[in-house]
Amino acid sequence: MIRHLFLLISLFSGLLYAEDGSRLWLRYTAVDDHTARQRTINLQHSDAITQLAKKELDSYWRGPSVSMHVDRKAAHLKEGYQIKAEKGRIEICAAAPVGLLYGAYHLLRLQHTGADVHSLNVEEIPSYDIRMLNHWDNLDRTVERGYAGYSLWRWNELPGKLSPRYEQYARANASIGINATVLNNVNASPEILTLDYILKVKALADIFRKYGIRVYLSANFSSPKVLGGLVDADPMRKEVKDWWKNKVNEIYRHIPDFGGFLVKANSEGQPGPQDYGRTHADGANMLADALRPHGGTVMWRAFVYNPTQEDRAKQAFQEFVPLDGDFRDNVIIQIKNGPIDFQPREPFTPLFGAMRRTPQMVEFQITQEYLGFSNHLVYLAPLFKETLDADTYCSGAGSTVARVTDGSIWRQKKTAIAAVANIGEDRNWTGHDFAQANWYAYGRLAWNHQLSASAIAEEWIMQTFTDSSGFVKPVRQMMMDSREAAVNYMMPLGLHHIFAFNHHYGPEPWGDIQGGRPDWMPWYYHNADTAGIGFDRTTNGSNAVSQYNEPLRSVFNDRQTCPENLLLWFHHVPWDHQMKNGRTLWAELCNRYDLGVQTVREFQKVWDRLEPFVDKSRFEHVQSKLKIQTKDAVWWRDACLLYFQTFSQLPIPYELERPIHELEALKKIKLDMKHHN
Repeated sequence: MIRHLFLLISLFSGLLYAEDGSRLWLRYTAVDDHTARQRTINLQHSDAITQLAKKELDSYWRGPSVSMHVDRKAAHLKEGYQIKAEKGRIEICAAAPVGLLYGAYHLLRLQHTGADVHSLNVEEIPSYDIRMLNHWDNLDRTVERGYAGYSLWRWNELPGKLSPRYEQYARANASIGINATVLNNVNASPEILTLDYILKVKALADIFRKYGIRVYLSANFSSPKVLGGLVDADPMRKEVKDWWKNKVNEIYRHIPDFGGFLVKANSEGQPGPQDYGRTHADGANMLADALRPHGGTVMWRAFVYNPTQEDRAKQAFQEFVPLDGDFRDNVIIQIKNGPIDFQPREPFTPLFGAMRRTPQMVEFQITQEYLGFSNHLVYLAPLFKETLDADTYCSGAGSTVARVTDGSIWRQKKTAIAAVANIGEDRNWTGHDFAQANWYAYGRLAWNHQLSASAIAEEWIMQTFTDSSGFVKPVRQMMMDSREAAVNYMMPLGLHHIFAFNHHYGPEPWGDIQGGRPDWMPWYYHNADTAGIGFDRTTNGSNAVSQYNEPLRSVFNDRQTCPENLLLWFHHVPWDHQMKNGRTLWAELCNRYDLGVQTVREFQKVWDRLEPFVDKSRFEHVQSKLKIQTKDAVWWRDACLLYFQTFSQLPIPYELERPIHELEALKKIKLDMKHHN
């Protein structure tokens, strides 16, 4: 009987701790009593955040004794910290309680990656004040562009019942320095601002607070009309202003550290101030004035595109630059990294640096809307870095997007960065074990945008899988190659937005959907014809190049100097154009597509060789995903090359693999992707 009980307990324990990816990069092992007695964790503060920092070190720290203290005089640290190791002890100093928590996670990260902790002299100051996740979660728990199951937020159970995953989510974010979260979709339901939902949001805010995380909400601009019964939502009318002030006061009564609002207005049919002949500044300032007494912030999205004859890539610049200086100082313009929409590769949005008197923040997308959803292994840190390190030349050479947005070129009251989350209810949080790396990498770059993509990948691998060099090196290389591989098998050389209509998963360069707007159609972007392919944004075309500062304007405008990885973004290029490597454009396009396929096939080989290093569950999960990715890469290559070949009338180079599909069969593929939302 006892033996049977023991076996049952063992079996239950095995199920309880079976590897499912739920521990993310926080795979700490608790210290035993002997280790705990060998060192002390000293703290003289009693608030919840510092006590949490102590608890983490008490539970997992194996190194020397640690002393932690808050020094309000060290204000330059902001939410950062100093860590010094002297005489066999470690001291963590911070200007704010949350700095001690971040410092504790820094120590645990060093321990987990095998770094020397006995001669530390570290000072970390975050690159941005607000380091935010944007959840595109709907109140019915579907997630727009979500590929990891339903939303974490169980609205029907809140505020009475609290899922343990809420705290796990907060802990994961705090461990990488994320300090803000927008809980609901930018295509916002006014209902989120009702008292019932404010109380539900309060329950989440109360959990997140001890992890240093403030809650924000996406606001629907028509809320005064929908909820308040007003005749309109005109931001210049006193009745509307008063409604927002009262609503904001109500929120702060329940959530005293509420962060503010994220707003999508007058874009893709969403309501906004332009409905009443007002400007984006009029709308943003009304909300900013309501939030100001409480210290709240408005993130006003620059993603605007409405039906127009103008090049869609130019619209944000055209609408916002004339408003420079008109916004309150607690408004930040949230700008997507590229001028179209989170494409596998885009140039940076020229709006960065074009508004010298208006705070700006970059918006990335962690969820892989245009990069194979949670089926494709695509490490996004290289994409993030490509944008952050891009030179805008707005204030001479070295005026990178990072420096434009972090306040080092023009001072801002607050600096911020945001990314659309890829988190869902799946046990591994992100649908693909390697998609966790993109959440992690975003947090690390939001904390320190000077980190390298390679170093972040190595950190994540060592904490998530193993620190064995036989695993770390090949997996890091695979991750570093993965974004370029995806660009190659999807849209090389500056091609963009040639996805299937609506769901954006597979290729559909023919784009023969009836009744859609031109700027929803792939042919609007690739412009393939018998003469060539690409979007002419030169001074002879849409003139989008003129939105960039010199020397970029001239560099992009000239086919010979334009970077080849953006060639078809800025130019319509003849099929026989000679590339720098001597190939014709057509031959290079074929080679790039084929290279993408071959690279992903190599990923399969790399991963299969690493089976001894990985638990069976995660090994098989990733292996299965790589099979899907390889099939999809072939689908992309064949669909695009066979379609473009109808215009080029040129053979695919004979040394390359032949397409295995027929074009007409590919055109008949219609996926039902409803289960992803």
